[in-house]
Amino acid sequence: MFSIRPIRHEDNPQIARIIREVSVEFGLAAESGFAVGDTILDQLFEVYDQEHSQYWVIVDENDQVLGGGGIAPLKGDEYTLEIQKMYFLTEIRQHGFAKKLLHLAFEFAKKQNFNQIYLETTKSLWQAVKLYEKLGFVHLSHPMGNTGHSAACEIWMSKNLIQ
Repeated sequence: MFSIRPIRHEDNPQIARIIREVSVEFGLAAESGFAVGDTILDQLFEVYDQEHSQYWVIVDENDQVLGGGGIAPLKGDEYTLEIQKMYFLTEIRQHGFAKKLLHLAFEFAKKQNFNQIYLETTKSLWQAVKLYEKLGFVHLSHPMGNTGHSAACEIWMSKNLIQ
C-alpha cells in the first residue's frame, strides 16, 4: 500500500538517494546540468518549506520513501510555479503517481493564485513528456525563468491553469 504525503525533514536522505539513483538510471549526469547536480538536493524539506512551495513524497506502509515531486516559484518569473524534482523508483512507476502528484500541484498552484505551471525535462524521459502532454502542457520554443538546467533540458513546457 502506498500513500502520498508532504515531505518531512527526516525524508531528506531518502529522496536525495532516489533522485541520484534514478538520474544514473536515465543517464542524467550532474556535470551535464541536470537536477541531480543541484546543491540543495540533501535539503529538500527546507527548500520546499517556503512560501508558494510544496514537495510530496510517495511512501510505503513502513513510511519508506519511494519517490516524490514538488512545485515552487520559477526563478525569474514571479507569476509562474515550476514542477521540480519528480523522481520515482522502479517499483512505483506505472501506478499513476506522477499524474496524482501533478494534480496535487495543479490544485496547490490554483490555491496559491497562480495561473501557469512550467517544467523542463529531457527527451530521455519521453514517458513523462507524454504524460505532460496528456495533462495539457504545451511545448515552448525556449526556456522560461532561470532554472539553471536549461542547457541540459531541451524540452520546455507550460500549462495554463485558467479554464
